[in-house]
Amino acid sequence: MKLYHAPRAVNPERTFNFLKAKGKLDAVEIAEISIMEGEHKQPEYRKLSPFAQVPVLVLDDGTKITESRAICTYFEGLFPDPNLMGNDPKEKALIEMWDRRVELMLMLQFAMWFRNAHPMMAPLEKPQVPESAAKSEKSAKRFAERLDAHLADNEWLAAGRFSIADITLYLTCGFCNVMQWQPNKELEHLGRHYGAVKERLG
Repeated sequence: MKLYHAPRAVNPERTFNFLKAKGKLDAVEIAEISIMEGEHKQPEYRKLSPFAQVPVLVLDDGTKITESRAICTYFEGLFPDPNLMGNDPKEKALIEMWDRRVELMLMLQFAMWFRNAHPMMAPLEKPQVPESAAKSEKSAKRFAERLDAHLADNEWLAAGRFSIADITLYLTCGFCNVMQWQPNKELEHLGRHYGAVKERLG
């Protein structure tokens, strides 16, 4: 297996850290791709990932899997311990529910803010739309407060234990630093959670 990875990009880091939490980084060949240098848009890479997405997992039989959560699902089946996506239907549903909430209501909103407001993204986001950035910033910050309230009564996001949802939230909070926003420092319970995941991932 070969995993194409872009360090510091949140979705590639999601699969990388999921595999790390499994203790299986040495089971997969890792190849780094530079998004800022446009390596994901080169013809050779598009043969692996037609939509120029990172990450992509190439299996030994040539099968190609994109979408970070789909890759994590494959790793969960291949390396079942420790379980990070739920042991029964209830756990699986709760973990996916919170993972998707973080993905759609925080990660995606922040990404739209970043893409439409940060100068380094200007060459990739043509044109940048300040109104979209402002709306997405407001949405991301509002949802961070809702997550903080949830974590006031819960050690982990879902099912009472560490899961992929916690990894997604941790990485998204780290990603927020690129806009000089640190929700884990502004919000008490997000900060406690961030520290706990950081310690767990090592």
